[in-house]
Amino acid sequence: MAIWLIISLLAFAVAALLALAILRGRVGDEAPAAYDLRVYRDQLKEVERDLARGVIGPDDAERIRAEVSRRILAADALLQKGADAASQPRTLALTGAAVSLAVLVGGSVWVYSRIGAPGYPDMALASRIEAAQDARANRISQAEAEERVPAGATVQAPSPDFIRLMDQLRAAVAERPGDLQGALLLARNEAVLGNFVAAYKAQARVLSIKGDQATAADYVDYADMMVLAAGGYVSPEAEAALRAALTRDPQNGPARYYVGLLQAQTGRPDNAFRTWEALLRDGPEGAPHIRAVRAQIEDMAFRAGQNNFTLPPEGGAPAAPLAGPSADDIAAAQNMSGEDRMQMIRTMVQNLSDRLALQGGNSSEWARLIGALGVLGDERQARVIWEEAQSVFWDSPEGLAEVNDAARRAGLTE
Repeated sequence: MAIWLIISLLAFAVAALLALAILRGRVGDEAPAAYDLRVYRDQLKEVERDLARGVIGPDDAERIRAEVSRRILAADALLQKGADAASQPRTLALTGAAVSLAVLVGGSVWVYSRIGAPGYPDMALASRIEAAQDARANRISQAEAEERVPAGATVQAPSPDFIRLMDQLRAAVAERPGDLQGALLLARNEAVLGNFVAAYKAQARVLSIKGDQATAADYVDYADMMVLAAGGYVSPEAEAALRAALTRDPQNGPARYYVGLLQAQTGRPDNAFRTWEALLRDGPEGAPHIRAVRAQIEDMAFRAGQNNFTLPPEGGAPAAPLAGPSADDIAAAQNMSGEDRMQMIRTMVQNLSDRLALQGGNSSEWARLIGALGVLGDERQARVIWEEAQSVFWDSPEGLAEVNDAARRAGLTE
């Protein structure tokens, strides 16, 4: 509300100054003709002085007097008719001032309401993280998302023979619910037709038939079909499928891509950028999910404030994260006084914290930071870092276990 008030007051002040200038330009204290008369009379006096000094001759003086006198008569005639500044349309001046006020104040509000973010507060980082967590926890379900997706055409127009075969396949799967091969064929062909809701339901049957034997790829296919059915939205149900996939294969590329997409959709472009940057580094180059990352990561870097990021050429890779304190740094600390050593440790901890916040890092670095803060007795900051690390590595069971173990050693868990 405060920013709206400030913007409105500034626009009103500028508009008022402009209106005042318009009014003063239209209505003056002295008529132009009266000013001209005074100037012409001064010119007559100047002619007499020049004649007395011999600067001009009598003929020139007479000619100049006649011209100035003619101008005096014309100006006096205008003054008598009232053709002065006050006679200019005051209504027009007031109208111009009112229009200027409306354009500046009303136009400013209209433009901001169109291209700005009215009602969006300036939030601290902690508040933004909390808001993102709320958005993630309270986002709509798969079914609600599907209801919002407009009906569209199928991916391709099937031939009559294909439609007939699909009808037969659907009937066969319905009659034999335990037929794994039939369920796989149905899921893939429904996806080919663009029937993604039917596709992920068939894939759910695949997961049910396979049970514990279902692979990470099976769960990724299930999540992928749900995302497509929801128009690109990663629902809580799709997230659960991604978790199951990453539990089976923490390095699964498509699953990690969708994790980054989920982070972007729930207000964490910083985490999405780190997820995709690591995925881009791991490759393999040319994979479909890598192409998707390449198409979006520059925009995500901008949203995450990573202004120095440059998309590497295909086949290249981003620079690896900076390393933490070296062995030489640790050895040098042994020769310092207790106070100097503690200050150096605090500086290193702060540097590590800043780097992880800006560039990200692996789970070992996050665990190291949690442990260091615990040793320094900064339990509050250690808990903040631990919560952040949990959101970063929720899709990596190994990484999550490492940071949780560091939190336990730091005394953050019971």
